[in-house]
Amino acid sequence: MRGPRMPQPGSPVNQASLKEKRAAQRAKKLEVFHAQQKRSKRNRRIGIISAVVGGVAVVGLVVTMVVLTPQAPNYAGGGTGEKIEGALAFENGNGHVETPVSYDQKPPVGGEHNPAWLNCGVYEQPIPSENAVHSLEHGAIWVTYDPAISADELDAVKALLPSTYVVLSPFEDSPAPIVLSGWNVQLQLDSAEDPRLPQFFSEYWKSGTAPEIGAPCSGGVDAPGKVS
Repeated sequence: MRGPRMPQPGSPVNQASLKEKRAAQRAKKLEVFHAQQKRSKRNRRIGIISAVVGGVAVVGLVVTMVVLTPQAPNYAGGGTGEKIEGALAFENGNGHVETPVSYDQKPPVGGEHNPAWLNCGVYEQPIPSENAVHSLEHGAIWVTYDPAISADELDAVKALLPSTYVVLSPFEDSPAPIVLSGWNVQLQLDSAEDPRLPQFFSEYWKSGTAPEIGAPCSGGVDAPGKVS
């Protein structure tokens, strides 16, 4: 007996099977392709969301820093001729000497001084008057305080100081809790809350009373105890 006949390669049965196989392969490829597309879309969404969240976080951090970082007051400088109650005016020369100087005012507001000016900034120790006076000659304000004042009071003083052309230091035997000294002018205060403190800076900081306005307040010498 003859066995069952096998379908020939070109028979309708083989052609139908081949079509089904190819259709199944195309369906599998489409399934893989769609899965890849979904993953790509999901990854893009995650990336966009992460970028947005990161951007918002950066903006928030910048805003927080701006809000929380104390901003130095912006005094115009130059003065307007305003009379400030309690401010005392003096007459002193401005010669250079390399020896200690005995000053008439305490703290000094002018007179002979060392050829090297003191770099402006915050000092936690008493500084040489001869160098500080040279800084006054350049238009800086020397803010001195009694070492006995509280830390909160000192912080209140610092918050009212400009970012440059100012020297802050303690002064032994200070005549007042806080003393503001410009070239040949001085104001003694009991508290940083006194409205005359910013008035003094507006009038005498980098003002026309100093002989060498515009000369630098850096590039000179530091004294011990400088912190900024």
